[in-house]
Amino acid sequence: MLSNRQLFQQHLAQTSEFPLMTEVEKAEGIYLYTPEGKRIIDLISGIGVSNIGHRHPKVVAAIKAQVDKYLHVMVYGEFVESPQVKLAKALSDTLPAPLDNIFLVNSGSEAVEGALKLAKRFTGKPNLVSCFSSYHGSSHGALSVTGDEGFKQKFRPLLPGVRHITFGHIPDLNVIDEYTAAVIIETVQGEAGVKSAGREYFKALRQRCTEAGALLILDEIQCGFGRTGSFWAFEQYDIVPDIVVAAKGMGGGMPIGAFMSSKKVMHVLTDNPVLGHITTFGGHPVSAAASLATLEVIQEQKLFAQAENKAMLFKKLLKHPFIREIRNNGLMMAVQFESFDILKPILDLCLERGVLSDWFLFNNSAMRIAPPLTIDTREIGEACDIILGAIKDA
Repeated sequence: MLSNRQLFQQHLAQTSEFPLMTEVEKAEGIYLYTPEGKRIIDLISGIGVSNIGHRHPKVVAAIKAQVDKYLHVMVYGEFVESPQVKLAKALSDTLPAPLDNIFLVNSGSEAVEGALKLAKRFTGKPNLVSCFSSYHGSSHGALSVTGDEGFKQKFRPLLPGVRHITFGHIPDLNVIDEYTAAVIIETVQGEAGVKSAGREYFKALRQRCTEAGALLILDEIQCGFGRTGSFWAFEQYDIVPDIVVAAKGMGGGMPIGAFMSSKKVMHVLTDNPVLGHITTFGGHPVSAAASLATLEVIQEQKLFAQAENKAMLFKKLLKHPFIREIRNNGLMMAVQFESFDILKPILDLCLERGVLSDWFLFNNSAMRIAPPLTIDTREIGEACDIILGAIKDA
């Protein structure tokens, strides 16, 4: 009989020629466990997904309770389903006015696709603006606004009318003009290696979008749900976007995403054409129940308020001549090394010794640190000891 590893290689479509090939038997809290019983500290949370840890008891209980009631019953937006409406209300309560309407989907890429369609439909304008080195997903429209040419060149032609600007560079905002339907931007750039732009930039961006009649779409797929020290990262910049997209940490490990706007903006999807945006499994009741539990845990325990202090402990402990810089916004962190050739052996040794990390899509010389927000000081210390030992020995 073939092993799971052999079946993985033979029958699962591969995304690279060098998968990690770590077989997971169980996950709990900040830990992954192999079939042999090896314990691995998960410092990347499934790439920003497990914000409250793996298999949080409240999420598991919410899933089990919903499974006993019903699974999928109808395409999104037709039936009144308690998990969906309770989640939509709870999400609305986290957002500033007038953002009170939630469209539930299955993933971050789908949330971006919906947001782009919504902006074009509402404004009647053809063009989109996004940033260089941005990442918004791998589906066709999301890839079009992703800002790395090497990542998308082989899939052209993509959407026309997309222009890119430099993140944080105020003079580039003049690119936003009367033909711009929307600017889509990560509040904190993730795959560029955790890059922040600051309040002045976002204030200027908000003003320019308003002047040009363009909608401002904030991509909080990685940085939302408490990761950066506030529930939404944009709260730190004192602005109100027109559309917010979320996913990843939203589901407590279950697949779900959302694009969120005002009722006035969102209403255009209901007419001319009717069913302007539809999804079969969006807001799946089990995922919605898990998401509501996740939201409640983050708020009740104020996990976002602890993020910056925990990040500071990482920065205090991770001192080594090979580390050139540590960038962070809360527990969204990048440990910068000189090159991939230096970083890769360190990552390999870390995994061998029980710490999982990786690099960034558009910055392969920085180590990603984005652990569950529930990580404690002892666990941070243990992880840092392993990382420093790996740097020394690699």
